[in-house]
Amino acid sequence: MAKTRTTYVCQSCGSVLHRWSGKCPDCEEWNTIVEETEVESGSHKRMSFTENALPIPITSADVDPPERLLTGMIETDRVLGGGIVPGSLILLGGDPGIGKSTLMLQIARSIALRYGTVLYVSGEESFDQTRLRADRLEALHDEVHLLTETSIDTIRTHIKKNDYACIIVDSIQSVYSSELSSVPGSVGQVRECANEFLRLSKGIGVPIFLVGHVTKDGTIAGPRVLEHLVDTVLYFEGEGKQALRILRGVKNRFGSTHEMGVFEMTEKGLREVDNPSALFLQERPKGTSGSVVMASMEGSRPVLVEIQALVTDSHLGSPRRTVTGMNPNRVSLILAVLEKRCGLGFSGMDVFVNVAGGARIDEPAADLALALALVSSLRDQSLSPVLSVVGEIGLAGELRTIDRLRFRVQEAMKFGLTTCILPELCKGDVDEIEGGTFFYSSTIEEAIEIAFS
Repeated sequence: MAKTRTTYVCQSCGSVLHRWSGKCPDCEEWNTIVEETEVESGSHKRMSFTENALPIPITSADVDPPERLLTGMIETDRVLGGGIVPGSLILLGGDPGIGKSTLMLQIARSIALRYGTVLYVSGEESFDQTRLRADRLEALHDEVHLLTETSIDTIRTHIKKNDYACIIVDSIQSVYSSELSSVPGSVGQVRECANEFLRLSKGIGVPIFLVGHVTKDGTIAGPRVLEHLVDTVLYFEGEGKQALRILRGVKNRFGSTHEMGVFEMTEKGLREVDNPSALFLQERPKGTSGSVVMASMEGSRPVLVEIQALVTDSHLGSPRRTVTGMNPNRVSLILAVLEKRCGLGFSGMDVFVNVAGGARIDEPAADLALALALVSSLRDQSLSPVLSVVGEIGLAGELRTIDRLRFRVQEAMKFGLTTCILPELCKGDVDEIEGGTFFYSSTIEEAIEIAFS
């Protein structure tokens, strides 16, 4: 007779506790502990990817690498590393209403046109609702088969009965296994269903997309092991009131993890943006203080972004620090360096930092642009409209080298930004580029003097 076991699992971090608690001791989040009852069977044996598998030399010439499937969207293929690898398990996360289902329907139609039947499993919407969206997006196709089902057993049966080129599950939190007594979306159900889809994708060699919900912190809901199981993790980002959408790869076993795809949401669905730099700079104000342009590297592609800063007198006991599109800790570090090494006072000022256009920058190469934008707003002096800067700032105020400088400078010059301030140790890397004026600095004090001279 099967035994039952009751555990308490944190929905935020996946920690397993032996008793209920109002606060998780690991992630310190409140009201995230839920009770789960699992059925303990006598055996935990599970099917392997392939039956009777034998060891094969990794250099065997008889085993050819699989040919990637193209999604028909260059921006998506770039983030995936050149296309979809057959047998891969891909997890797509994003805020509600950001366009995850829209992207999946457009990809489903494109794959159906090129490679064959696509199974779209909808666990949250009825057949009529999904068809209405596909009709609006002009994504209807005879080879796109829609299945409205949430049972993993039924979904497995349909997958094994037919030969599909790709499978899309929307969403993984709506699917449940009858072997567990917990509700759909719980940690145990998400973990078990994701494991089953992993075995299916590897066993039959068909790529599977899993659409996942996100928490209030922006991370994919469910246990952290979900991101470890899959081959690729994609995040679909964007502000709900803006048309810009950004697809980022945070994990990819078959390509770079720093690629970015840019889309624009229209009435007919997502439209690819071929030139993100032009989009981010099209509304850049001229002659305004607190605005600096830098060339950021998103994977293999340089993208120009505008960093904006607003420094104003504070009427509060504790001045505000509001940051959008950058790491707030990095902004605090640059403010401390400017105060300590340059003698600039920000202690009584409200500071607001924004990366225009909804972009997000994580690399230290944006330090110099951020520092100059802050100083420009503090002094209320605008910088040259043809200036672009790049460089990392150390705690001693020194400018450090950055990688792939040539690509960054060439992208800036395409848009008429012919004057560049670069770290001293980068001298010689871009001298062969014609038509540009390059200034080199070893410290942030020198860079500020050059920028405002």
